[in-house]
Amino acid sequence: MDSNILLESGTNELEVLEFVINGNHYGINVEKVREILTYQEITPVPNSDPCIEGIFMPRGDIITVIDLFRALGFENEERSKNYLIVTNFNNLNIAFDVQQVLGINRVSWSEVVKPDATVSGPGTGVATGIIKKFDHLLIILDFERIVEGICPETSLKISQVEGLDARERNNIPLVIAEDSMLLCQLISDALHTAGYTKLIIKNNGQEAWDYLAELRKNNGVDYGVKCLITDIEMPQMDGHHLIKKVRETEGLKHIPIIIFSSLINDDMKRKGEQLGANAQISKPEIGQLVGILDSLVASDLYGED
Repeated sequence: MDSNILLESGTNELEVLEFVINGNHYGINVEKVREILTYQEITPVPNSDPCIEGIFMPRGDIITVIDLFRALGFENEERSKNYLIVTNFNNLNIAFDVQQVLGINRVSWSEVVKPDATVSGPGTGVATGIIKKFDHLLIILDFERIVEGICPETSLKISQVEGLDARERNNIPLVIAEDSMLLCQLISDALHTAGYTKLIIKNNGQEAWDYLAELRKNNGVDYGVKCLITDIEMPQMDGHHLIKKVRETEGLKHIPIIIFSSLINDDMKRKGEQLGANAQISKPEIGQLVGILDSLVASDLYGED
């Protein structure tokens, strides 16, 4: 099956690679996976984080290997039989050491349940979604947060916004669809620093769509939203399906849309363009988000015709 077709059409489906650690079942969006390799020799890096096993060089690329066992609080006792899942997100190539790879599951985002705050708090949780599969639960891990906890410099580059010249406050309404509580707070803080104070935060694409549909029903779109900023990976409804619905709906299709996601690569950019996104930015680049947002709402900021 060609997973590229799924997201190009905005069908609200995803493919999850299922793997095992310490007998537990976890998952990662296939869009983040470059390849799967049997375990091979890793070169340790002195004075690195304890969760970093070291580096290796498949086909000439130097890639950091993260011990996902240790990152999740387990012992990694028999590495020689493990697998390496090589990934790409946030413009980083990183491999994760796992026990066993089981295969790929095709599911709808509507089947993905967002964990509550008891297991996915804003500063600690690493579960971004849960899928009930047969007789067990499949936990989709927040790999961005795992990497950020090990390498904080991979987080949002808030300094890009803090370095901006003094900016006037404005009440331009922006709708933000983002399922991570931590990222919601960081994005909100950055946009407030950039002068944007009227932010309508929605926890997934479904909530954002319900809000937009209600505005349309009450003829309040022009007052209730001037730009939509959306993640791609979200429970219930993903960002691509949200964009598809907005672009197909009279009264909403004119809204500028920015994709702000860790999944910005060449393939995903093509899909976003086909669906009608105005801009697509990788999540660390919060400064780029502000610059593009300024250009999309310029007439409201500066009174241009």
